[in-house]
Amino acid sequence: MKQLMIEDKVFNLKDIKQLYPAVIIKTGYEEETTEMSLEWIDHEAKDRVEIVGYGLFVVICEDEKYRFVKKTREELEVLIQNVAKQVK
Repeated sequence: MKQLMIEDKVFNLKDIKQLYPAVIIKTGYEEETTEMSLEWIDHEAKDRVEIVGYGLFVVICEDEKYRFVKKTREELEVLIQNVAKQVK
């Protein structure tokens, strides 16, 4: 069975329902955050939001979701490249 390792966590590829990158932004309500697409940040945000971090998200099922959060987009890109090498 093909596996994927992200940082120190190992996943069976067949168990992954979603795998996606996103930016984490503050919603404006207390310390609440939400995920937005990188495309939205690049084209629509126009510096109107506060970015908290950049994440790679792995969804196994409705109740099981993992977040691998980086401080910069460059760090996220390195993580994505690592994942891409594993699934070739």
